[in-house]
Amino acid sequence: MKKQHHIMSIGAHALDAELMAGPVSIKYTKEGHQASFVHITRGERGNKNKTPEEYGRQLEEEMPKVAEAMGAKSIWTGYVAGQLPPQEEMEMDLCKLFREEKPDIIVTHWRGSLHPRHVLTHDMVLTAVKMAGNPNVKTEQEPHHVEHVYFGENCEDLNGFLPQIYVDIKDTFDQWFEAVSHYELFRANEANVPYQDYYRTMATMRAIEVGNRNLSSKAFMLATRKQDYLH
Repeated sequence: MKKQHHIMSIGAHALDAELMAGPVSIKYTKEGHQASFVHITRGERGNKNKTPEEYGRQLEEEMPKVAEAMGAKSIWTGYVAGQLPPQEEMEMDLCKLFREEKPDIIVTHWRGSLHPRHVLTHDMVLTAVKMAGNPNVKTEQEPHHVEHVYFGENCEDLNGFLPQIYVDIKDTFDQWFEAVSHYELFRANEANVPYQDYYRTMATMRAIEVGNRNLSSKAFMLATRKQDYLH
């Protein structure tokens, strides 16, 4: 029997997770596997023209639409931007989430980021992966070992980001862009970030790096045992 996989991408704000692993997640869901996008916060302070309350409600509507368009599930932790609980509490919540959802592949932020919450998410995810597999960490759920952790390319996380794995996304690129366009943030560049130009250009550049300018590629870094998430 073919092994069923669950790829889970975890971002600090709505849109981060989908930008890092969206086109690859589509590949998995098209083959009958499971994919999910986890948002630590909604990123409700990211629209200068709307209050956090108003924009937060909008994002709660946009997040599941984006995930559904890629055959995936959207998960918001419930944390509110600017009102985060202690890091240890969030790590335990992520540990429980990993044990409940049982992802075998996790994608998250590289630590070399200009955004403090991206760095925090990186640190929490690696700690929670280790906790989830540790039988000495007691929760209602059984321990779960994540097999692979990758860092996805994000335009805010490029300090020291070294592509190690390239995935051809030519067959999923259009669906990915159409899906993330459900986010006003992606469509209108409300955060003054040229998301569409950047990710379209980098898909071509990454393909050129591996010798084929006619393809589109997505780049990832591989977490190693030096990051101490494996047992």
